[in-house]
Amino acid sequence: MKLLRDTVLDPFLLGIFAVAALASLFPATGTAEDVLGWVTRIAIALLFLIYGARLSPRDAWNGIKHWRLHSVILACTYLLFPALGLALRILVPGVISDDLYTGMLFLCLVPSTVQSSIAFTSIARGNVAGAVVSASFSNIIGVFVTPLLVIALMTTTGSVTIDPSSILDIVVQLLLPFAVGQLIRPWVTGWLTRHSAPTKLVDRGSILLVVFAAFSESMNQNVWSSVAVWRIGVVVAVCTALLALVLTITWYGGKWLGFAFEDRLVLLFCGSKKSLASGLPMAAVLFVGQPVGLIVLPLLIFHQIQLMVCTVIAQHFARRPEPEQSPVSSVAD
Repeated sequence: MKLLRDTVLDPFLLGIFAVAALASLFPATGTAEDVLGWVTRIAIALLFLIYGARLSPRDAWNGIKHWRLHSVILACTYLLFPALGLALRILVPGVISDDLYTGMLFLCLVPSTVQSSIAFTSIARGNVAGAVVSASFSNIIGVFVTPLLVIALMTTTGSVTIDPSSILDIVVQLLLPFAVGQLIRPWVTGWLTRHSAPTKLVDRGSILLVVFAAFSESMNQNVWSSVAVWRIGVVVAVCTALLALVLTITWYGGKWLGFAFEDRLVLLFCGSKKSLASGLPMAAVLFVGQPVGLIVLPLLIFHQIQLMVCTVIAQHFARRPEPEQSPVSSVAD
């Protein structure tokens, strides 16, 4: 009951609902939409700069060389999810339409999120260094792997092109600020250690910005009005069940594989996410001449559910007692 009460009254979760409602009623358009995009990118870059400043070079290196953890996360993203997506075919046509199934399968093929995976790992006091490497690497290779999976498993036009700017965007917006944070660490790490509020503010603020931008864009593209209400309800139920299954597999799978608690949090958050930021542009390229708005609807719904559910999980783990001796893994508050 205490967990339920804390969850219902959690300010961060209430903030996500409020921001989603606000964006649905007053979506950003025109200049405001451009400004929102830039503010969101700046907030995410600042988040990674702070992560870089908080992590010691030794901890960052430990995150990079943790190949076993990264391999399992990649397997969840590009093997487990696609297998579950193919299994959902049994729901057609009795439960979901062909177009919505195409969207369900597509969401299972897109890369993991970067910013929110790392932010939730940070909030839950997990291995942030491992999350940075896993989430970033998953997103980078997803630029190539996702189109190949779509071609292999789905019917598309076949005219798939890879935009090199996608990789450049990841480097400039995520990895470069992280490297800058590492460089300025000697001058700012003491202040950041004494003041955890800036990191928490940027963690949560960047997630709220992503939610607002996603709902705003969906309203501008009339995604919600393109399908019947009862079908949206069915997609919500299927996405919720899919997320619950993957969360269960990643959490208990991490325990079975013998990962440390902080690494299990990385597997939980990075292995269960799907990226709206990567999925939407890919869908626009891969599904030319097809109902793109309807196809991306499951991804849009799954993205919001994963943010809300993982908010609850991250806040729950954030309230656990501090260990008597900090582990070698870097844990961002």
